[in-house]
Amino acid sequence: MATKDPGLPRPEPAAPGPAPTDRRPGREAGGAAEVVGWFGAVQSQDYHPAKWSVAQRLGPGVTDVDLDRAFDDGVILRTHVLRPTWHFVAPADLRWLLELTAPRVHVLNGYAYRRGELYGPLLRRATDLVADAVAGANHLTRAELAASLARHGVVAERFRLGYILIHAELEGVICSGPLRGKQHTYALLDERVPRAASLEREAALAELVRRFFTSHGPATAKDLAWWSSLTLADIATGLRLAGDALERLDVDGVTYWSAPGEAPAPAGCPSVRLLQAYDEYIVGYRQSKHLLDLGGLVAAAPDRLALPNGVIVVDTQVAGRWRRTVRAGAVVLEAALYRPFGAAETAALRVAADELGMFLGARAVISASLL
Repeated sequence: MATKDPGLPRPEPAAPGPAPTDRRPGREAGGAAEVVGWFGAVQSQDYHPAKWSVAQRLGPGVTDVDLDRAFDDGVILRTHVLRPTWHFVAPADLRWLLELTAPRVHVLNGYAYRRGELYGPLLRRATDLVADAVAGANHLTRAELAASLARHGVVAERFRLGYILIHAELEGVICSGPLRGKQHTYALLDERVPRAASLEREAALAELVRRFFTSHGPATAKDLAWWSSLTLADIATGLRLAGDALERLDVDGVTYWSAPGEAPAPAGCPSVRLLQAYDEYIVGYRQSKHLLDLGGLVAAAPDRLALPNGVIVVDTQVAGRWRRTVRAGAVVLEAALYRPFGAAETAALRVAADELGMFLGARAVISASLL
């Protein structure tokens, strides 16, 4: 069975909205919504590395500054959806994704709500206060929202503040606003995202199931359950409704789903990708994650917890770890390899490092070592 390719997506991606299309994701920062929509959503609790994940699917020439600008302009948004963490979401998808998955995320947040003594009436009042504070394009930082809540007698600090804001996001009241320097702001969702027709629940299930297995396949229902927080019963319904849009493959008693069509033929030269730790190629899987390490290199690596958390992938297999350090005019790439690289792989690592340097507007310097 072919493993997943972290590079440019296959043909026949999904459009940013619910309707399918045969367009490929865009190749400039303005196409960021198409890349994010093709995946369904892109995990982004670590904002800067998450931009690198999007840029890798857009192609060469897109810079970190370009994606900041696209984010400020609302081309992609950032909110809590699917799981109790931030994701980039295309504006056209945000509402129906929230309607489908927010109830499940609220359940997962239940312990945290209780721990913070954040019960129904208080959460509803705090959400209303947050909405009033950011209305009229009055984009506010977390600290400013905490101060606003405090003025109304709501204690909102650290952990408690975080879950008040997560609740407001899941309720479809707020989402990301533009950056203010290096600080993130919140905006009223209704002012950031045009009103759109909702999807019926079954249609939303079919759409999310189709998008996940098209962009992440081959993958399993348990992979999708992890990624989306949906129940296996909901996923079974979505698979039934997706119909011929997906195909199944049974291997060693495990069923894998993907979009129809042959896996891309391997390139003549090795391909090296520098993936951030929460790239969809890494975090989108639980049951089938072993397909990234068919050679057992990760399992055999010493002192795994002390390694950099970026992942080096050669073709479809994990082959090392990496981290970046940005200095004046240069980005130093520290690469810890699980096995020796040949000449062609070393050259491909140089290309990948140069792509990272171009994205950051800095000269790339490689410091490689063998574990």
